[in-house]
Parts: sequence; C-alpha cells; structure tokens
Amino acid sequence: MRLFALTSLTMVAFAANSVLNRAALTLGSIDAVSFGIIRLAAGALILGALVYAMRGRVRLGGTGRWIGVCALLLYVFGFSLAYEALDAGLGALILFGVVQITMFAGSLVQREHMPLRRGVGAALAFGGLVWLLWPGTGPQISALHGGLMALAGIGWGVYSLAGRREGDALSGTAANFILAAPVALLAGALLPHGVLGEAAFSGIALAVLSGAVTSGLGYALWYHVLPGLAASSAAVAQLTVPIIAMAGGILFLGEALTRDFAVAALVVLGGVALSVLPGKASARRGGRSRET
Repeated sequence: MRLFALTSLTMVAFAANSVLNRAALTLGSIDAVSFGIIRLAAGALILGALVYAMRGRVRLGGTGRWIGVCALLLYVFGFSLAYEALDAGLGALILFGVVQITMFAGSLVQREHMPLRRGVGAALAFGGLVWLLWPGTGPQISALHGGLMALAGIGWGVYSLAGRREGDALSGTAANFILAAPVALLAGALLPHGVLGEAAFSGIALAVLSGAVTSGLGYALWYHVLPGLAASSAAVAQLTVPIIAMAGGILFLGEALTRDFAVAALVVLGGVALSVLPGKASARRGGRSRET
C-alpha cells in the first residue's frame, strides 16, 4: 500500500509538470527554452542543498550517470518546446505513450518476466490512448511538436530505466540535475529563445516551482520507488499521468472536457488497474506466505 501511495503521488507530480509548463507558455510570460533552463537550475539547487544537508556531501559519479543526464536533457527540452503548441493533457498522452513503449522495450531487453495479465492491461491502457489520438477523431496535432514530445518520451523512458539502478535515489537525482544544468545553460546560448530578463515573474515562478518541487523532489521520489517496480509496471503506472494532466488542464487552463476524454480515461485507468494491481491468485499466495 505504501508503494502504491508513493507511486500515485509521483504521478500527480508528473502531471503537474505538464500543467505548469503549458500554463507558463500559454500566458506568454516565458519562452520554452528559458523555462527548461530555469526548471533544471531550480531542481539542481534544491536537490543539491538537500543532499548536502542530509548526506554531508554531493557525489556526482555513479554507474551510467551520463546516460541519465543526457536522457534528462532530451526530456526537459523536448517537453518544453512541444508545449508551445500542445494542450497539457494531449502532450502528456503522447509523452507517456512513448514512455510505455520505451520501457517495455527495455524490459524485453533485460528479459524481465511479464505476466499475461500485465501485458493485457498495458495493451488496454495504451489502446485507450491510441483511440483518443486517432487521426480524424481526436484533435489535430502539429507534427513538429508531436515529434518533440515523442523524443521527450524516449528521454524519460531511458531516464526511468537508468533510475532502477540507483542505490541512493535523492543523491542520484541531484547528480543528474546538477550535471544537466550547466549543459542546459550552454544549450540555451546556442538555441534561439527569448531574453531571460524579459520573462515575467509569473513565468519564472512557474518554472522554479516545476523544477524545485514537481521535478526535483518528484523525480527523487520516482527514483525511490522505481527499484520496487518492474520496468513494465512502472511504464503502465505512468499511463495515469495523461488523465491527471488532462483533468488539471480542464480545471486550471480551461481546456475542454469531451466525451472521448471521459471514455478514454476509464479505459486507461481500467487497463492500469488490471496490469498493476495484484490478482486473486497473487493475493492468495501472499496471504498463505504471511500465514506460514
């Protein structure tokens, strides 16, 4: 139950990133590249301070560290640039649909055992997303911005797979952000974007909130729960994020609530429940093991 609660809290943090990023760009108070830079810098500062306070030092090394750093950069900038044109929920749908494919591919490469029920549930959940996005029935999507979000999905999938090897979730997340932040600043010097000094306070505040809280602390929590989840289970669990993000977009950004969204939400959540929650046989085995 504790793992389920922590995973649910993490999914809410992920969805909040979509709402915060889209809100900042919709208000026109900051550009996408500046948002990504501030997001990474804020995450690096809060995580570095926390690690130093709790561990006494900040360790930047670790197995596969630069894989995590590069994946984080791909995710953050693809994510921010895609939200120049995509709604919060729609962007999250594309993002985590690609995340699921990436993480399932990773689980196959790692030869992870996948129960039939988990595969059926994943297919059902992914089918709900595909149905909502099917051309001609769903919203029109910019190919450029949809492609950027797909790249972000690959980045986040690789980042999540790398996180399953972290022994210290907080230190590992801090190292990723601290190493990614100066690379982001360099990228910002090369990529066309607005002048940071022209960004409104609201845009900067949203980027800091996204970086320090829903990204920095949220990702540390994600790295904490990942070792307890199979790669395929972690992939399926993240399919709840688009539904939460769509609900946030409806409540806070005035995005439309449609019948297609409501039906897709039920299908996705049903598939996730089928895939992630233990079946009767597993529950009986668990009960017998506790009795012995």
